Amino acid sequence: MPDSHAITAVPADVPAGLGTFERYLSVWVALCMAAGIGMGKLLPGAMAGLRGLELGSGSQINAPIAVLIWLMIIPMMMKVDFSSVKNVGRRPTGLFVTLFINWVVKPFSMALLAWAFFRVVFAPFIAPAEADQYIAGCIILAAAPCTAMVFVWSHLTKGDAAYTLVQVSVNDLIMLVLFVPIVRFLVHGASSLTVPFNVLLTSVIVFIVVPLVAGTLLRLFLVRSHGRVWFEETLLPKFAPLTITALLATLVLIFAFQSDNITSRCFHVILIAVPITLQVYFNAGLAYGLMKWLKVEHSVAAPGALIGASNFFELAVATAIALFGPESGAALATVVGVLVEVPVMLSVCAACNRTRHWFPADNSPANKST
Repeated sequence: MPDSHAITAVPADVPAGLGTFERYLSVWVALCMAAGIGMGKLLPGAMAGLRGLELGSGSQINAPIAVLIWLMIIPMMMKVDFSSVKNVGRRPTGLFVTLFINWVVKPFSMALLAWAFFRVVFAPFIAPAEADQYIAGCIILAAAPCTAMVFVWSHLTKGDAAYTLVQVSVNDLIMLVLFVPIVRFLVHGASSLTVPFNVLLTSVIVFIVVPLVAGTLLRLFLVRSHGRVWFEETLLPKFAPLTITALLATLVLIFAFQSDNITSRCFHVILIAVPITLQVYFNAGLAYGLMKWLKVEHSVAAPGALIGASNFFELAVATAIALFGPESGAALATVVGVLVEVPVMLSVCAACNRTRHWFPADNSPANKST
């Protein structure tokens, strides 16, 4: 997600304003969604050809989306200085709250909400097999906490960029270990579906391990060969256009591949959006409330609440497609997560900004060192 430019372009003593991309974020995303649906309906043959390109025969991992996700995430991973994780011990409370929400509350609350809505509340409108698919998609979405996108949310709330980086780094490391077992356990428990372990593990390797390793190795090489200052102040900001382009292209392809699914099940899209939206607000509110209760600074509390509420939708969509196919209800549910995420998260950002006075004064709001 477009993060490096948004952070590095704002000096510590200048209030973080909204750039052109951030100011019209909902517009760009909406245009990409519409363009994708239009391309899917107008160019079905071309889109079918792109959708059929896989990373390895039978993997169900779409090659164009995989490449775009690498282009989008690797620059973000290059920002991650894992040596900074050891310094979080001086202010661990915000990180602990975020981890509690992401790995103890969020996947399980989403599983409960999805089961309640699709099995009980919406049962008259949804067949049991469809309910299983939608529950699985919601669980996959909730089990993948936000990574790159949170840097934009952090910027919009004048968050502590260094602490946000640590929160993202630690969540990425934990995701490597917990994403597969949590998804497999909850999907099997909340629906009649069985998750193939090898397909899920392949998705994690392709969409987390590969960009994480690539970003880490590139960072080590470039910092050693050109110095940290050049790397962070000169090189990283230049990746912003590539990251933004990859993000928008990913959205176009996702919605192009799902165009028939979305247009033929508009009512179901609305139903799926209900538990996902409730889950976002519930987790954001819980994280933010805990941060306030524990007297965490706003520059840590706001990004922490946003990390706990948003999702790594690129991984979720790719995983759902790999597990259940591009036309599946699970894939549709993760795509609805994309549809809901931007406007809902912007409203959470606005709420965090309006309640800044609830929190202790920050010593250095935008860029305080970890």
